[in-house]
Amino acid sequence: MDRPKPRGLTRLLRALVSSAKGLAGAYRGEAAFRQELLLAALVVPAGLYLGRSGIERLLLVAPMFLVLVVELLNSAVEATVDRIGLEHHALSGLAKDLGSAAVLLSLGLLALAWVLVLW
Repeated sequence: MDRPKPRGLTRLLRALVSSAKGLAGAYRGEAAFRQELLLAALVVPAGLYLGRSGIERLLLVAPMFLVLVVELLNSAVEATVDRIGLEHHALSGLAKDLGSAAVLLSLGLLALAWVLVLW
C-alpha cells in the first residue's frame, strides 16, 4: 500500500532539502556546472549594472539562469543514462548529445540577449 504523501509545509521543506542536495551534487560532480556558475558570477552582476531598465536587466540576467537550469537537466539525463548502463548504445549517446545541444542553445540565447540589449 502506498504511504501518504506529505503535504503543506512538510512537502515544501522536503522539496527544499532535495533541491539543495541536487545543487550540491551538481557543484561537486559536474565541472560544466561549476564553470557556468563562474560565468554567472560575472554575468549576473554585470547585467544588473549594465541594464538601463528593469526589463533590460531581466533580459541580461534571466538567460544565465536558464543556462544553469538546462545544465542541471542535462546532468540529470547523463546520470540516468549512466545508471542504466555504461556500455555504448546509440540511444544513450543520442540522449547525451541532445542534452548537450540544449545547453549549447541556452548559451546561444544568453549571447544573443547580451548582443541585442547592449547593441
